Amino acid sequence: MEPEAAKLIGAGIATLALAGPGIGLGLIFGNYLAGALRNPSAAPKLFGNLLLGFALTEAIALFALVIAILLIFVV
Repeated sequence: MEPEAAKLIGAGIATLALAGPGIGLGLIFGNYLAGALRNPSAAPKLFGNLLLGFALTEAIALFALVIAILLIFVV
C-alpha cells in the first residue's frame, strides 16, 4: 500500500470519531428540550449546563477533526 493512500484511509477513519459528538449533541439538546417542556420554570437554570455540555462535546469533535487534518497535511 502506498503511504499516500494509507494517510487518506487513516484520516477517513479519524473522521468517524465525529459521529459520537454528533449523537451526543442530539442527546444534550433533546434532553434539555424535554426538561424545559416538563418544567418551564427550571429552564433558565438548566441553560448553563446545556452550554457547558455543548462546549465540551464540540471540543471533542474539534480534536477529532484536527487529528484528521494533521494526518492529511502533516504526516
